Amino acid sequence: MDYFLTEEQQMIRDLARQIAEEKVVPARAELDEKNEYPWEIIKTLAQSDMMGLFIPEEYGGLGKGCLELCLAVEELSRACVGVSTTYAANALGTYPILFFGTDEQKKKYLPDIAAGKRLVAFGLTEANAGSDAGGIQTTAKLEGNEYVLNGTKQWITNGGEAEIYTIIAITDKSKGPRGASAFVVEKGTPGFTFGKKENKMGIRASSTRELIFDNCRIPKENILGREGMGFIVAMKTLDSSRTGVGAQGLGVAQGAFEEAVKFARQRQQFGHPIISFQAVQHMLADMAIEIEAARSLIYSVARYIDSGAKDISKPSAMAKTFGTDVGMRVTTNAVQVMGGSGYMKEYPVEKMMRDAKILQIYEGTNQIQRNVIGQEIIKEAARKK
Repeated sequence: MDYFLTEEQQMIRDLARQIAEEKVVPARAELDEKNEYPWEIIKTLAQSDMMGLFIPEEYGGLGKGCLELCLAVEELSRACVGVSTTYAANALGTYPILFFGTDEQKKKYLPDIAAGKRLVAFGLTEANAGSDAGGIQTTAKLEGNEYVLNGTKQWITNGGEAEIYTIIAITDKSKGPRGASAFVVEKGTPGFTFGKKENKMGIRASSTRELIFDNCRIPKENILGREGMGFIVAMKTLDSSRTGVGAQGLGVAQGAFEEAVKFARQRQQFGHPIISFQAVQHMLADMAIEIEAARSLIYSVARYIDSGAKDISKPSAMAKTFGTDVGMRVTTNAVQVMGGSGYMKEYPVEKMMRDAKILQIYEGTNQIQRNVIGQEIIKEAARKK
């Protein structure tokens, strides 16, 4: 289908696809096997100006929006979700600075981020604060001209590799969720260390580590916005990034579908290629339908966000939920179409299936997303009375 992309959007998509084909596909199996961070691919993305795709031109970026970022994420995910997670998490960590940073903070951090010189990570999740973000226990106490951070963050993508971290911590426990604030913490700050690199089922090319703050002192001016805005920062960030997670599901589904079609044309059973059998055709047809439906929804939501719309929680939750559910179903069915071969590491679909699972979990589980959608439906119904 024609999604009426501009010439520039087509160029971004084609460039991301070229990088995916030339750099990611040849390396993905080894990166997965070795649990290795894709530094060479990140360097290529930086040299191609893709790291600054979503950053305003005045800070050295290309000044593009959600749709362009989704196009890039989709193409990288088509090749490897581990790589696309590394890329997308950089945007996730940057959004708090982009949305709530002062001009001085933006000038300090965004040019290096846009150039790919410094990677970023977002620190919200803790051992007792996942779906319940209100359970955050990491604290930030103001002492003179410094905030002192204590606590840990868990399962942080780009942890240990990133140079810049946007962290949500509690500055006033008495206010509950309204007592959270957002900060920028730089790697190398005394009192800021990392746990072991997690050994994950999928997205193994990405780095996932615990962040440990032990009397970590940061300048007072490293706060984003003002005290008490932490959850506003977190929610706006996640509302803006979740469509990109849907694009990851779309991309990995597209990649798995293409592998399944290629295999079904070559694999012979009962004297015929298995693609000639109606049972296989129906599976491929359902996969194609779901992929196109997901693409239509995700591109539409991305355009809606780029229009400057404020009420994006519900549509972004829909894009994330549907796109990632499609990613899981299609990769699972791709393995089924390919049978025993699909289960073997010789073929990429077993990795795609492992990678797809996390998309239904991180940046808000799909069950939580359905809660978000349900609550918005209730509010809309109440307004119509």
